[in-house]
Amino acid sequence: MNIDIEELFRKTRAGDLKVDIYLLWCLSKPYFKVLAAAVFCSLVLSGINGAIAWLIKPVLDSVFIKKASGFLLLLPIGVIVLFTLRGIFNFLSNYLMNSIGAKIARSLRDSVYNKLLALPISFYQETSSGSVISKMQNDIQVLNHIVANTVKDFFVQGSTVVVLAAVAIIRKWDLALLSFIVIPLIILSVGWLSALMKRISAKTRILISEVTIILHESLQGIKIIKAFNMEKAMSERYRKALQEHYRNVMREVRTDEFSGFLAEALGGIGVAIIIFYGGHLVISGQISAGSFFSFVAAILLIYTPLKRLSKVVNNFQQTRTVFERMREIFVIDNEPQGGVDREIRGRIVLDDVSFRYPGSQHNALNNINLEIAEGNVIALVGHSGAGKSTLVDLIAGFWYPTTGDIYIDGVSTRDLKLKSLRKNLGIVSQDIVLFDDTIKENIRLGRPEASDKDIVESAKAAYAHEFIMEMPEGYETNIGERGVKLSGGQKQRITIARAILKNPSILLLDEATSSLDMDSEQRIQKAMETLMAKRTTVVIAHRLSTVKSAARIIVMNRGVIVQQGTHEDLLAEGGLYQELYNMQFMTSDPTRG
Repeated sequence: MNIDIEELFRKTRAGDLKVDIYLLWCLSKPYFKVLAAAVFCSLVLSGINGAIAWLIKPVLDSVFIKKASGFLLLLPIGVIVLFTLRGIFNFLSNYLMNSIGAKIARSLRDSVYNKLLALPISFYQETSSGSVISKMQNDIQVLNHIVANTVKDFFVQGSTVVVLAAVAIIRKWDLALLSFIVIPLIILSVGWLSALMKRISAKTRILISEVTIILHESLQGIKIIKAFNMEKAMSERYRKALQEHYRNVMREVRTDEFSGFLAEALGGIGVAIIIFYGGHLVISGQISAGSFFSFVAAILLIYTPLKRLSKVVNNFQQTRTVFERMREIFVIDNEPQGGVDREIRGRIVLDDVSFRYPGSQHNALNNINLEIAEGNVIALVGHSGAGKSTLVDLIAGFWYPTTGDIYIDGVSTRDLKLKSLRKNLGIVSQDIVLFDDTIKENIRLGRPEASDKDIVESAKAAYAHEFIMEMPEGYETNIGERGVKLSGGQKQRITIARAILKNPSILLLDEATSSLDMDSEQRIQKAMETLMAKRTTVVIAHRLSTVKSAARIIVMNRGVIVQQGTHEDLLAEGGLYQELYNMQFMTSDPTRG
């Protein structure tokens, strides 16, 4: 039976103990048969522990008082059988509960990952990737441990307490009730400490997230760290985060162990009462020595599981913290999944579009009005921060306009199914994204069903085939995380090959040739001209030589369009475009106008 984990978290409220218990039950329900088997093993294990305590009376009375040699011969066999059975059922209980914990962790990680893929870009704008990784790995691992051990302890130790309490009551009920007076005190102390543990555990999860963030940033930015001699500073930052996490972990340990200490101390009071009063009963002949020691064994055996049960409550508080952090992801709305599903030809209209990033006080785009005819090539130029990349992201449906609207073939991007839009988009971004896989598979991402022949043709069109064939294993060469084994120009050509393979109706080329040398750029430009034929294309480039052939050039500054026209018209007009052109070509471009 499968459950919708996202829906489960969305329909339950945070901070309610009953809700969190219900969540744990729902997550365990798909594995009910395994859970039932584990509970059965736990009950048998508890029964065996009770049997050991129960048998102390006949052993003492028959062997040590009545001197029954026949019983002595059977005793070792009985002990071996009982302890062997206890070992078997303990193994089965542990194995089955660990299996459930691992399966819940697997399901939760799978659900969180799919949720992350469905979340809007705004989530990643506001959330560090290190924090997300920490939730996926560290927090869910805590849940795995708690299900495997704490839930098991709840069943094993809880049922053991019940069985041993029954043994004690049967042996001497009045003495048993006297020994139980400390149990309410243990429960009260555990309740007080569990609330404290929940607060400490929540902070621990935050601190380990900060440790993960620093590690992730360091691995991503290792070149910058080395280039700026930042090793010592980053090491100090990481060490400080580790120390804060360590201190809070030790607060958890102190709180957890203090609950054990209270259970131990209060249990000692109960045992002292038993020994004093029970010893008096033995001396006065009201109870046999065998019955008394059987009773004492049961009570002593009860206090150990009671102490573990006190930790079960504390450990469950950690689970509640994990649930709260998982809920932070699941309650966020996904990108819209509905809308019009249609083939896209490529006409784009921006109608009075303004856009402001969440949390910003200023618009990134202001009152943009632009029409791009099907098959036209439009170039966006301007200083850094002018809004070029933002405009491209809006066309791709990564964001919706704050005001105004964008129409693709007459349909607003708000009404167009995003999968339909992106199926017809080809994107080459300035932020090159390659995966830790082979060159062939990285290109195939553009069209998963493409043949090897199609991939080779796309690579040739992107002028990547030659350097690929020089790699140790050609197209089967693994390029490492984010393409670390390739040069900047090689990585860019792989992403261009991917876009060529997709054969989209709309091309969005954001700094598409900014990482290439002049020779590679000229070759790529030829390939791009072939690719852009009869396709709506929006090109961003700081190098104005790559946009001279565009049907129209849009000049942007501080989020607004300040000029538009052909290359020649804009040079004749002067203004910002001429300023940008002169900055690049006054001294180096022999073709300058």
